[in-house]
Amino acid sequence: MTETTTRTAPDSGTEVTLPVQTDLLRLATAGSVDDGKSTLVGRLLHDTKSVLADQLDAVHRASADRGLATPDLSLLVDGLRAEREQGITIDVAYRYFATPKRSFVLADTPGHVQYTRNTVTGASTAQLAVLLVDARNGVVEQTRRHAAVLALLGVPQLVLAVNKIDMVDFDEAVFTRIATEFAEHARALGYRDDAVVTIPVSALLGDNVVEHSANTPWYEGPSLLEHLERVPVAPDPHDAPFRLPVQYVIRPRTAEHPDYRGYAGQVAAGVVAEGDEVVVLPAGVRTRVSKVDTPNGPKPRAAAGHSITLLLADDVDISRGDLIAAADTAPELTDELDATVCWLAEKPLKPGAKVLVKHGTRTAQAIVTELSARFDEQRLSSVDAPDSLQLNEIGRVQLRTSEPLPVDTYAASRRTGSFLVIDPADGTTLAAGLIGVPLAPFAAR
Repeated sequence: MTETTTRTAPDSGTEVTLPVQTDLLRLATAGSVDDGKSTLVGRLLHDTKSVLADQLDAVHRASADRGLATPDLSLLVDGLRAEREQGITIDVAYRYFATPKRSFVLADTPGHVQYTRNTVTGASTAQLAVLLVDARNGVVEQTRRHAAVLALLGVPQLVLAVNKIDMVDFDEAVFTRIATEFAEHARALGYRDDAVVTIPVSALLGDNVVEHSANTPWYEGPSLLEHLERVPVAPDPHDAPFRLPVQYVIRPRTAEHPDYRGYAGQVAAGVVAEGDEVVVLPAGVRTRVSKVDTPNGPKPRAAAGHSITLLLADDVDISRGDLIAAADTAPELTDELDATVCWLAEKPLKPGAKVLVKHGTRTAQAIVTELSARFDEQRLSSVDAPDSLQLNEIGRVQLRTSEPLPVDTYAASRRTGSFLVIDPADGTTLAAGLIGVPLAPFAAR
């Protein structure tokens, strides 16, 4: 079922009816090595009958070759040869499945500490994260690290899946202790109590994954799938100010379209409609939208997530890297970025480092002027003015860019409030950056 919402388009004053996608949930898994993420995903796929017969036959054969009495459902997810040989997840594996109530896009992310950067990738668009812990080990260092990354990225809903509950004889006391410890940690990271749900599961045996388990009569909450089907999904932020990073300028210069000049990109936030007043940044030139083209032909309006081509009323000098935004709620133009970064590179970040900042479709040279603080995700404290940021560490930094960038805070707009830090020498990604201080412990400083 697709619900709709009505808003008034800026400037034109016309009412716009837009779809609200409540039947799709984007989720990610996270957790430490051997906590059973891939097995849990495989169990979800298997028990929701989302596995093709030939895939299941291949898993049965591979499991038999290993001498296993039952199929290893993690093989449905761990597709890389190295993953199967080592029994770990290395890359982010995306899986799609559906029930009569909802469709799901699931990112199964690695657990090993050296692949935390892949967790950042998989969770960056998630509306919910399933964080696994082994019931025998409880909350460990990597659990706390992943929780901090999820909080930093603004993932609004968490499920703590206490896996392998069968290995502790379905002990309620063990489950309660883990749930209480994690709830305190999540609360300190800024999560509300109603945004965190804890479920005892056995991914191997299927307890409380799809169906309720008779082995946990003391647990009265939903199964994992029931919660995934019911959890409220926040719609795309149609009420946010309109933002369109320009990816390409389209000028066919054909007999059919001799004067066509369109500005193509994906709407990063908000809604745009014919007649809306917009501003082109960084130039600051104002104009109006004369037409909204889509792959399916002209439309009166478009919303966040839509790929479109805008035609404007005036002849404006626009190129890739520019931003077209709502005129009265334009983002700030600045060459000084106060941001929170998750450092993803082996070599440490130090003050004075020269980097590239990729914001939207624009890439600018930058220098790291200051490391303000480093967040200790284990103690939920911060260290002022650290000498450096190491791999997987989260820190607050100041950067100066070679040109002003039109930025929002990450809290206001995920897409235009985030950026990548790139190594100018070889083009590798060094960090994921978020404008402002989205992590609660930093904001409280």
